[in-house]
Amino acid sequence: MRVLCVIAAIVGCASSATLAQEPRARARDLGVPLEGTPGALNAITDVPGVTVGHTTIVRGSGKLRVGVGPVRTGVTAVFPRGQGDLSDVFAGWFSLNGNGEMTGTAWIDDYGLLAYPIAITNTNSVGIVRDAIIEWGRNRIPGVFNCCLPVVAETWDGDLNDIYGFHVTKEHVFAALAAARPGAVAEGNVGGGTGMQCLGFKGGIGTASRRLRGGFTLGVLVQCNFGLRRQLRIAGVPAGPEISEPKPCYDTRGPLAPDQEAMRCPAGAEKATEQGSIIAIIATDAPLLPHQLRRVARRAALGVGRMGGTAGAGSGDLFVAFSTVKVASGDSSAVRTVPMLRDDRIDPLYEATVQATEEAIINAMLAAKTMTGADYLRVPALPHESLKAVLQKYGR
Repeated sequence: MRVLCVIAAIVGCASSATLAQEPRARARDLGVPLEGTPGALNAITDVPGVTVGHTTIVRGSGKLRVGVGPVRTGVTAVFPRGQGDLSDVFAGWFSLNGNGEMTGTAWIDDYGLLAYPIAITNTNSVGIVRDAIIEWGRNRIPGVFNCCLPVVAETWDGDLNDIYGFHVTKEHVFAALAAARPGAVAEGNVGGGTGMQCLGFKGGIGTASRRLRGGFTLGVLVQCNFGLRRQLRIAGVPAGPEISEPKPCYDTRGPLAPDQEAMRCPAGAEKATEQGSIIAIIATDAPLLPHQLRRVARRAALGVGRMGGTAGAGSGDLFVAFSTVKVASGDSSAVRTVPMLRDDRIDPLYEATVQATEEAIINAMLAAKTMTGADYLRVPALPHESLKAVLQKYGR
């Protein structure tokens, strides 16, 4: 009942201004020229068994009051094989730049296994989310008393959200886990991505997938909160420099802090240095071992680079990859036989990771809607018509 009440409260708190905006098209709907063949949903859930759930918390408006709001945050949960199969999966991870947090990575380094659903949230809520997943898994995860090290990752939403108010609770985590489903994945201002910014526009959750010869599928889900507008590239086109308006700005006539004054509406301004991050979760049904998955995780960095990201000193760019392939429990000698894709056949998975990461970031930005949060900061959505005009200008 408590979980149901949390979900109802979350829906009721969504601002009318946000809900009133038009449905957002995805990259391929707009004709953005992208490489590769997507799955039926063009989502991480195209990988059989993978499920995704969100809890979105949008509450309050106006001047920031720590502990009160405004609140613009949430939790996103990803199950490798859904709630019906909580056995561990092979995994690998990679840090492109470590100004961020992803728990459970020491366990992945040494054992190559992932034994819990993965969660993404804001920077200051990693602890409560990790604790909640451990509590949730205590009576669910096989052999849980040998491992209490879930993967929980974060990006910073402290510009739009009362991040020091610690508004994410265990109930929000339990609700995201309970909401995990196969099928289409909500994108943009949802879950952990609710209060995020990306490449000078509103960011958040995005996803994409690729189908490969041999029947394999690879999917990516990102929480994008990185980069500066001048860096933004879409399909090779310098979209950020071309789309100068609108800019993030503080939409108030009231007093502002000195560092905020330069960004007062209507002029707005761009930050001088990058202070964001990106998390990428990569799933595949190809038979990969942990050392191979670690190499797959590295390739997400190339997708970020295609978008113009440079992994600045203030950015936490952390990627995790897993394979959903089942492994036999072992014979009487405790010997397990595991399948492995030959390394000379793995290049298509690398390419798919780069492509799907790039498209997932674009989808996150296209799905995200303009949001006003703490201290009246308004972060604009990437304008679709302006993007289309820029792509046409460059023959794309």
